[in-house]
Amino acid sequence: MENSKQMRTWLDDMKLDHPLVIAGPCSAETEEQVLKIAHQLKDTDVNYYRAGIWKPRTRPGNFEGVGSLGLKWLKKVKEETGLKTATEVANRAHVELALENDVDLLWIGARSTVSPFIMQEIADALKGTDKIVLVKNPINPDLSLWLGGIERLYTAGIKNLGAIHRGFSTYEKTKYRNIPEWQLAIEFQNKFPDLPLISDPSHITGNREMIFDVSQTALDLNFDGLMIETHFDPENAWSDAAQQVTPDKLVQIMRDLKIRKESDPEAEYNRELSNLRAQIDVIDSQLIEILGKRMKISDGIGALKKQKNVAVLQSNRWNQILGAMILEGESKGLSEEFVLKMFKAIHQESINHQEKIIKQ
Repeated sequence: MENSKQMRTWLDDMKLDHPLVIAGPCSAETEEQVLKIAHQLKDTDVNYYRAGIWKPRTRPGNFEGVGSLGLKWLKKVKEETGLKTATEVANRAHVELALENDVDLLWIGARSTVSPFIMQEIADALKGTDKIVLVKNPINPDLSLWLGGIERLYTAGIKNLGAIHRGFSTYEKTKYRNIPEWQLAIEFQNKFPDLPLISDPSHITGNREMIFDVSQTALDLNFDGLMIETHFDPENAWSDAAQQVTPDKLVQIMRDLKIRKESDPEAEYNRELSNLRAQIDVIDSQLIEILGKRMKISDGIGALKKQKNVAVLQSNRWNQILGAMILEGESKGLSEEFVLKMFKAIHQESINHQEKIIKQ
């Protein structure tokens, strides 16, 4: 994708004075529900009205969308409110129906992005369209898979492209529904700085109370917009009730977000500084998480040593680790003094954990 600057044209052409906003219900449930939410979002910062027509569910038996009938409701949204429309497509049939009903923006979900076969099928069906097409990251944290899906679309002649960061699945339970892995999104931006990148805090958090904080982090990391699921009665939504906000709450979120302008020199400095600090915050959080995992392993080692009546301190092992880490640190531009201090502190914490286990 050598000419990635062309991809930002569709966003630049909109000449927005705020981040791009895609909002609407997780699922189109009824015509009344779709139109009611749309009218509540009219005359707000929302640029595209989203609604899931086909809902890929983890397990069968859950609500899987109203199907093509919902596309007629989206047409009414456009006619009555003037809002442009957006929906997810997962195969050739979805694409053809969405194009026939003049949906303005199509996105490809994480479950589809994970399959090169599905991505190629969708790329072939979209060939030559001037519609905006956004690609969500795959379920697993695989940057090559994400970029590969976008490249298939670009090769098919689709120029109005963008990406959606919705977080990544993990077997570990965290405060997130899908862990953001911000560092991977940062790497994505570094590779393709001119490809519009949208954050989906609804799917990252799975919790409406966390949407503002994740949205702010995304904007601090120079994301171009937000996709936020919005429902007039979130508690009774037919899908993903916990992560949807009311239209009033969405307006408040957009009002409270700190968005830095690029035109003012001082604002530019603050924007860049906030971007760098946000990257550091992300990495610091990852360091704490990794250290926590390391200490859990130390607990396991302590239990094993207790069982076999083995001493906590293993000097040979410690010296091997320290020597290896000093060399590794030097290759990354870290001083020997820093590496020594850091790993001595880590080692002491590990000893404390093991001694606590042995004394129990």
